[in-house]
Amino acid sequence: MQFNSEHTTFGRHETFPLRFGWLTKGFQAVVQNTSIFNDEKATVELGVGKNMVNAIHYWLQAARLIVLRGKTWQPTDLGTALFSQDGWDPYLEDEATIWLIHWLLASNPVIATAIFWFFNSFHKPEFTEAEVLAALKSFVKTQVRLTKADSTLKIDTNVILRMYTPSAHNKGVLSEDALDSPLSMLDLIQCSSNKIYHCKPDERLSLPCSILGFAVTALFKQQPQQSGLPIQTLLHSDGYRAAPGAIFRLTESYLLAQLEQLLVNYPGYYELRETAGIHQLYRIKAIEEIEAMDFLQQHYQEYLSGG
Repeated sequence: MQFNSEHTTFGRHETFPLRFGWLTKGFQAVVQNTSIFNDEKATVELGVGKNMVNAIHYWLQAARLIVLRGKTWQPTDLGTALFSQDGWDPYLEDEATIWLIHWLLASNPVIATAIFWFFNSFHKPEFTEAEVLAALKSFVKTQVRLTKADSTLKIDTNVILRMYTPSAHNKGVLSEDALDSPLSMLDLIQCSSNKIYHCKPDERLSLPCSILGFAVTALFKQQPQQSGLPIQTLLHSDGYRAAPGAIFRLTESYLLAQLEQLLVNYPGYYELRETAGIHQLYRIKAIEEIEAMDFLQQHYQEYLSGG
């Protein structure tokens, strides 16, 4: 998806960051009852209050695990592969799944606009919450067609920072009731004792090249006429399209290293070339012969077999 000033979403998470267990619980509830989120019994079925029901509904949409077809919410193919009872990783035991959820959220400008903006357009390595809010307000004022209440943008800013920053007293806690989101495990944002946040490009050793392959393929699918993408396009977003390097906060050298590993692990899909001093990633196959799910399929087969 590409950013469009007329199609944006802010503040629909009811102030709740994504929590452990929510995607699994919500997804499997949709499988059982596609009208669950219109059902008065949803609070009983999901075991949470009305606002949390709305939040679970929102995060399932933002992570592209369910989609509205007609008048009912239906599981997506990716949602089914991951979160069905016999899915690849319904309980987020593989950190690759958390990286994947992060990509799905941060590359979704329509339903998760503030997260998309933060990871693709906000580049300060050190900042305060007030600085993020000021920058988000400026972005909305200049780039979003409809005005948004300052209070809504403040809540979005707070949710992003809470969702991605591990809190000291919850490190290592993986229960559903933990205040931390699973996304805090990625260590993309840190907060010092003086409330200064840090979010810098780095080597992300826990990021599998399979997840990078999924992300890269998604970009090629958006631009089917393109046989090659410059490394700089993969590293830095133009504000309209997602960039894996920006979303995963990778250094250029580590992005290149991961792409080289991708070519080794998944031969026949892509190759790196340098033309006139410009590194580019080229697809070898026709675009219709490359499926993003191929990379996940191989990764989870190896993961589930203990490879």
